[in-house]
Amino acid sequence: MAEIKKVSTATAPAAIGPYSQAIVCGDMVFTSGQIPINPASGNVEAKTIEAQAEQVMKNLGEVLKAAGSSYEKAVKTTCFLANMEDFAAFNGVYAKYFTTCPARSCVAVKTLPKNVLVEVEVIATL
Repeated sequence: MAEIKKVSTATAPAAIGPYSQAIVCGDMVFTSGQIPINPASGNVEAKTIEAQAEQVMKNLGEVLKAAGSSYEKAVKTTCFLANMEDFAAFNGVYAKYFTTCPARSCVAVKTLPKNVLVEVEVIATL
């Protein structure tokens, strides 16, 4: 059985519930969904979809780095938007970070934690 290791870093927002920022299992990392919380303040400061997506990507980058991975090693992402009308603007930010074009699902949901506009989770290799 593969060893399961919890990932935790102070450079990304702490979990706001009973979960880990990420889990490493074997040679894979599974991140929890990241929302646009500024880890320095603990608050959601960004207002626009673009600014929130940038903060989400920064948070994901820190979690991936702490796990020993990176954007380039992403194999699957799941993206949650509060409003599908933000799809194109979100894609503009997303494409700057996920340049290898991993598999992806993107859905609109009724409400996200803290009423943010976007949440993203990643599965990546180490």
